[in-house]
Amino acid sequence: MKKLFKFFLNLIPRPLLIKMSYWVRPLIAFFLKGNKFTDPIDGKSFKSFLPYGYESPRENVLSPSTLSLERHRLLWLYLKNETEFFNKPIKLLHFAPEQAFHKRFKKLDHLDYTTTDLHSPLADVKADICNLPFSDNSFDVILCNHVLEHIPNDTKAMEELYRVMKPGGWGIFQIPQDLKRGKTFEDDTIIDKKERARIFGQYDHVRIYGRDYFDKLRGMGFTVEEVDYTNMLPKQDVEKYRLAKGEVIPLVRK
Repeated sequence: MKKLFKFFLNLIPRPLLIKMSYWVRPLIAFFLKGNKFTDPIDGKSFKSFLPYGYESPRENVLSPSTLSLERHRLLWLYLKNETEFFNKPIKLLHFAPEQAFHKRFKKLDHLDYTTTDLHSPLADVKADICNLPFSDNSFDVILCNHVLEHIPNDTKAMEELYRVMKPGGWGIFQIPQDLKRGKTFEDDTIIDKKERARIFGQYDHVRIYGRDYFDKLRGMGFTVEEVDYTNMLPKQDVEKYRLAKGEVIPLVRK
């Protein structure tokens, strides 16, 4: 079943995959039910998670119930354990809303919740991150995760994120990042999709971020905290929740 799932995951366009997953997900979750690994987002446990990835799929990382990946589960745990996200009134802007979060966030009465994206069927507002239709200083919290690596002009996107965040506001801007790389790598002459997937990890990524990502955010005016949250959790929880050891959460403030 895992091989069949991997085949369809790479074959079907992501917007269609999101719509189809509502029907397929319960069936997969039933067959993988167990007690070895747990998705902290819904508390359900499985004998294994599913593979995920385009060029070199990672094994045992995709939750069968919420379709969360390592980064989603890490973010959920951080928001729940270390912030007031789940109990304080917040005006929230959420870019490219992840399926694992979307319905759960919408049900929270204390959130004034706006989602935005150019293509996602889950987005309330269809908008370009480089030209947002929101007023200055509009949002208390902004979640923008695994978006900037798709944006050719990420400088403009960061400027817009800073513009629409309220003074005193905060956000989390996760990206795929090579922490061993000092400088971000970009090459817009690489246009072949297979070559882009090989070099950047996905055919629609335009760069590999290095550690200078944090300094670029600081250059926009944000203060940035590089949170290695897996290092704060028990080792058994990192394995139980199938987190990526050493993944850094970029926590930004204005």
